Amino acid sequence: MVRTHCPYCALQCGTRLEASPSGGVTVLPDEEFPVNAGRLCVKGWTAPGVLTAADRLTAPLIRPRPGAARQPASWAAALDHVGRELRRITAASGPDAVAVFGGGGLTNEKAYTLGKFARVALGTSQVDYNGRFCMSSAAAAGSAAFGVDRGLPFPVTDLAQAEVVLLAGANVAETMPPLMRHLEGADLIVVDPRRSATAERAALHLSPAPGTDLALALGLLHTAVADGHLDREYLDRRTHGFDETWRHAAEWWPERVERVTGVPVADQRAAVRLLASARRRYLLTGRGAEQHSKGTDTVSAYINLALALGLPGRAGSGYGCLTGQGNGQGGREHGQKADQLPGYRKITDPAARAHVARVWGVDPDALPGPGPSGYELLDSLGRPGGPRALLVFGSNPVVSAPAARRIADRLASLDLLVVADFVPSETVELADVVLPVTQWAEEDGTMTNLEGRVLRRRRALDPPPGVRSDLWVLRELAVRLGQPPERFPDDPRTVFAELRRASAGGPADYSGIDFDALDTPAHWPSRAEGESTPRLFLDRFAHDDGRARFRPVTHRDAAELPDADYPLYATTGRVLAQYQSGAQTRRVPELTAGAGEAFVEVHPDTAGRFGVADGGLARVVSRRGGTVARVRTVASLRTDTVFLPFHFPDAGRANLITNPVLDPVSRMPEFKVCAVRLEPLEEPPAETGGGPS
Repeated sequence: MVRTHCPYCALQCGTRLEASPSGGVTVLPDEEFPVNAGRLCVKGWTAPGVLTAADRLTAPLIRPRPGAARQPASWAAALDHVGRELRRITAASGPDAVAVFGGGGLTNEKAYTLGKFARVALGTSQVDYNGRFCMSSAAAAGSAAFGVDRGLPFPVTDLAQAEVVLLAGANVAETMPPLMRHLEGADLIVVDPRRSATAERAALHLSPAPGTDLALALGLLHTAVADGHLDREYLDRRTHGFDETWRHAAEWWPERVERVTGVPVADQRAAVRLLASARRRYLLTGRGAEQHSKGTDTVSAYINLALALGLPGRAGSGYGCLTGQGNGQGGREHGQKADQLPGYRKITDPAARAHVARVWGVDPDALPGPGPSGYELLDSLGRPGGPRALLVFGSNPVVSAPAARRIADRLASLDLLVVADFVPSETVELADVVLPVTQWAEEDGTMTNLEGRVLRRRRALDPPPGVRSDLWVLRELAVRLGQPPERFPDDPRTVFAELRRASAGGPADYSGIDFDALDTPAHWPSRAEGESTPRLFLDRFAHDDGRARFRPVTHRDAAELPDADYPLYATTGRVLAQYQSGAQTRRVPELTAGAGEAFVEVHPDTAGRFGVADGGLARVVSRRGGTVARVRTVASLRTDTVFLPFHFPDAGRANLITNPVLDPVSRMPEFKVCAVRLEPLEEPPAETGGGPS
């Protein structure tokens, strides 16, 4: 019996794996892990199904020449080929002609090594990861306000004592169901254009038009001040900058907010009254607040509201962001992000560069500077002056990136695309070289969940013959690029020990955490052996003066609004039975039975207006293209809005229509709102297969 954690969302629910005689594993709940206390969602219970997927990758594949079919190859041949091509491309066009794209599901050791590999073995600045599509806006807003970014600066279990919780853009009943056990005693205020499964359980549901979340947050702050709920003593003692912030929010009186968002004045006042009158209250944001061209400002506006009410840094109350991906927290702390070094250090900081270079045994001046953000990197591939080669670890951008068709074209234009994965994702299908790597139950390492709790991932069974770990792959490639093998160890304990040294003194300091002592998980920062910090900010915030910062913001429209040609808002999100791009969950029969094809939710009146029928097919068309989906009529949906989950491939990709315009601070794409129209489609003939996914 092995104690480990679910491979999916950032709750990282505790599980126990029991090996079976046939070579697989059975999942049992871990009642001792406090985050889930024995509860799992359907994805957690069925996670072993991916281990034995029929199309599991077990041998390297090489495309010997452009246009040729890929052929199985030995590991030596595959790695020699990649090393040879990387050296050729770098010699011809410089180190920035090679790029690296990582993922928020990689262990801390993999994320750390991937960033190190990019900057030391390749010498490239062209490295980023798919967390840019998930957490970057909240990270930017949280860092500006508090001086450090940790999704929840308090344990998840604290929420169980809450009287009121405001969830802005988070459908946790579907995306992380075990979290709901901690919210059962609270009155929920849910901000979501849809009446989601979470909104169904809410005491109050606010349904703003897509793209107007920022106006609503400003209006809630206006109401808090106008109705006498401002915590002036807290502001004077623990914050800076309220007066300038109020000058912006003063323009957003409730009636104006109602005109812009559609949220009634009475509901705005009721939300603030509920939140302000409770003794133990929390404000939590999710992707619905973040994935906008103004996502950083929107999260900042909610943080401003929380600060005005005196929530952050107070026992029994607080602000937090619900991290999405399994290692979305740790994945952004240790160097696979374009502008960061391990320990959440800034790559432009000379002292940070010197510290990390010392740990790595290289010259600080040899480290490249910051590179482009995730979407910008992907969109530059194969263009003049852009990278000619890309290595992908733990991501599927053909499905997950906005303007997905354009990104697929950019990937296809490369001289070399190398993908390390364990199933043939849509990105794998484009690769010139495929490297089969281990899955969660086949490897050791650490993960950091949404509350900053560092956890052990434990190996429960051997990988299939021919499969190697990502750390081994990176070491072998580094050696072929001229690095000494000892600079890139492939043992997770050894890598974690180095990560501890590299992170020491940084905002995300792991230096006091012992890999072998993680039977008792530790919250970072941990600067001394055995130290754990489950609750941040109780005495001071992480700015030099110990005070939190208000950040003045004001509303602006989404980059694209409905018009005569595209008269509806489209918004995207997740569903219970699938995860991320679906590359894993779409291979589990129990999950595809519940959500096996792309669909679009439409109000019945809107469906009638566009001539589409419940259960029929429709094409959802934006200025960037169209996606095909099965129509589901939903009477609670706004009549001006359609909703699509983004887990499905091929013609059912929701990201064929999404807008790649970026937040100017976080560089987050605007996934949550674009203008579309609906067109009815005939059902394909049965003999041709068909269906939207």
